[in-house]
Amino acid sequence: MEPEELSGQLAQVGSSILNAARVELYLHMRFLDLALSSLSYEMDFSVQGVGTDGYRILFHPQYLIQRYEENRQNITRAYLHMVLHCVYRHLMRRGEREEALWNLACDIAMESVIDSLPYRSVRRAVSPFRRSIYREMQRKMKVLTAEGIYRALEGMGLSPGAFGRMQSEFFVDDHKYWPNGTEDPPAAEDLNQRWQDISEKMQTEMESFSKEQAEGSQAMLEQLKVENRERFDYRAFLRKFAVLKEEIQLDMDSFDYVFYSYGLELYGNMPLIEPQEFKEVSKIEDFVIAIDTSMSCSGDLVRTFLEQTYSVLKKTESFFRKVNIHIIQCDDKIQSDRLITCEKDLKEYMDSFELIGGGGTDFRPVFEHVAALIDQGAFTRLKGLLYFTDGQGTYPARSPGYDVAFIFMQEDYDDVHVPAWAIKLILEPEDLQEDTNDEQNSLLGGMLP
Repeated sequence: MEPEELSGQLAQVGSSILNAARVELYLHMRFLDLALSSLSYEMDFSVQGVGTDGYRILFHPQYLIQRYEENRQNITRAYLHMVLHCVYRHLMRRGEREEALWNLACDIAMESVIDSLPYRSVRRAVSPFRRSIYREMQRKMKVLTAEGIYRALEGMGLSPGAFGRMQSEFFVDDHKYWPNGTEDPPAAEDLNQRWQDISEKMQTEMESFSKEQAEGSQAMLEQLKVENRERFDYRAFLRKFAVLKEEIQLDMDSFDYVFYSYGLELYGNMPLIEPQEFKEVSKIEDFVIAIDTSMSCSGDLVRTFLEQTYSVLKKTESFFRKVNIHIIQCDDKIQSDRLITCEKDLKEYMDSFELIGGGGTDFRPVFEHVAALIDQGAFTRLKGLLYFTDGQGTYPARSPGYDVAFIFMQEDYDDVHVPAWAIKLILEPEDLQEDTNDEQNSLLGGMLP
């Protein structure tokens, strides 16, 4: 048999095996229809088993044939594993994360979903080691997302041996075809948008037309809900609370070099124009941060929120030299109100921070307290209030007359409906983490005119 003929037959056999896996998945999970049909097949002798680039499934024919002969369920699970990587956009979301750790986190997340499914085509016994990993992750987060698992793995300080054992346990597909940041930006965005559209349509299908069929796929749906939520730039969001005010500093933007040089040329050492010593800038001045200290709020998440908010506010570019920030702790009553007037106050508060409370949740006392402060003249121009909470509590009936945002962390978030007059902001811990890029480290100051 000629090499070309043999190669053609191998490609045909491999495609037939993958087609059979796709049909089997479709019969049990019809809400996957669009996702399953979005990947073509291509034979590749360099791939480690199977892999995907978001457009194709690339396969080594010998691997497919061998695994299919052992148990065709192996191929069905691998097919679903790769499709779910695309649906959750793992290929495009690594960012600055360490590659090997991100790959492992993505594999654990996908295998946890597949292991939770009741369908015979993908069901198999879960090893004690694998089960122990799932238990460990579930203690740290409600939904096992790749981002959450990555953070958990980072905190575990795994030895090379432990890391290798995990990789071996959860390895399914070759990730070498995933985008690595060197691709053409429009092409990368096109791939991301393609799978975002598929993911959102799949979520709609699972929540409506195929709701009954999707009852056994709750873990899959929960991850979809998390991944498809709108994402926010927390630092950019804080710009909403900035006000325009003059501050003592040289305003080089208003400096005219023509008149300056002309004066030096005409008089020798006397410029005609000097830069203004006052400049109008947009920064944070009057501000309220409220913290829900009820039993339902995690102390670790509260601390994370405060620490990262502090990392933004401590930048001199972000707030005026003298500020008027109230940090209020409240469960069903006001537990503390700390006034912050400068960076030193912020640092002292963070160094000695202690969560006070533990009762039920009632948001109204905070708004009543702030209203009293306004009546007392405690604020010059209060722009807004951030309320960190799990959302389970009693809201005020009316808008207070300033911007209000209820902040939720994805790790500890239950979907609730905040009042129409308030902003609901759902964040991941990454949204709060300080960017190490020098240009972006200017935070609010760098983004404001």
